[in-house]
Parts: sequence; C-alpha cells; structure tokens
Amino acid sequence: MTATFATRPWALTPGHPRSLPWVFGREIVLEAWQGAPRALQWLLKRNCSTTPRQMGAVYLSLCVVSLLIGGFFYAQGALFVLVFTALELTLVGLALLVFARHAGDFESLTLVGRSLQVQQSYGNRVARTDFTADWLTVEPAAGQGSLVELCGSGQTVRVGRHLWPDQRAAFARELRLALRQAPANRASESEPN
Repeated sequence: MTATFATRPWALTPGHPRSLPWVFGREIVLEAWQGAPRALQWLLKRNCSTTPRQMGAVYLSLCVVSLLIGGFFYAQGALFVLVFTALELTLVGLALLVFARHAGDFESLTLVGRSLQVQQSYGNRVARTDFTADWLTVEPAAGQGSLVELCGSGQTVRVGRHLWPDQRAAFARELRLALRQAPANRASESEPN
C-alpha cells in the first residue's frame, strides 16, 4: 500500500488550526461574551452583483433616457409612445423594488459551545431559532439537493436557500462535523457578563 501526500493548494490563514476544514463557515471571536469564546458562523446570503443603490441609479438613468425619447415622440404627435414608456418604467420600477427588498436576504448560523442560533432574514421578516447541539438533527428536507432541515427541541427550520442544490449536502456534512466537535464544557463559559 502506498500513500501520496500533496501540499495544500491554498495557504492557511495565520492562526488557523489545520484540524478545522471549514468551507462554508468561519471561526469568529465573540467579544461580548466572558472570556471571548470562539464561535463558528455560517453566513449564507444572496449573490447579488449590484446593490440596491446601484440599481436605483441605473433605473434613474433608464427613466431619463426613456422619458427623453418618449417626450420627443410626444412632441411629434405620438401620444401613445409616452403612455407606453410610463407603463414600461412603472413595471420595471416594481420589479426592481422586489429585487431590492430581497437583496439583503440571508441565513446566519452561529455555533457557540453546544448552542446553535439560526437567524433567517427574508424581506422585512427576521426569524431567530435557538437549538441545543445535543438534540439537533441535520438532514435533507426531501431528498438530494433539497434544503437542509434542522430539527430539535420540537422546532424545525430549513436552511440553505442561498446555496446551490449540489452544495447543500456538503454544507450539511460540515454542520454535522462542527456539532460533533463542539465542546460540551464551552456552554458554561459562554454566559454573558
């Protein structure tokens, strides 16, 4: 039997232990807690190429150009061009409002000791659910590529909306590994001041 060793393709960040293979999550330090315990956080959010402010600037420039063209045709006697321009700009504006409302959607999972806090933001609604790692199950909601379902203490939450379906299984494995490695004695350390 032979073994082949390869060097890591990416350099490790300073202070990062080699034993934690977090792909989706990152280790953070919670300074508000006594002793500043380390925590793991998974922040899953939409991949938006533009911010709502940038989209508003694009929409404003679209309005100016379209209204100039519609105004020119209105001056030539074609009233309906300006009417359809206004209708078009209204519909595009409504679509961009829906985009802007959901551009900041996210799911945040924070593991401190044996406690997992799940925070989900969808539009203007924010839901927060707390779990104990000892009684938590992490399973697919329906089948391969479906959302990841967290069940424990009589509560059920589905996460992973902002991940590609083929990434959800790897995310669930990483979350299970983190829950298994979470130290049992850290829960007493993580009480607030």
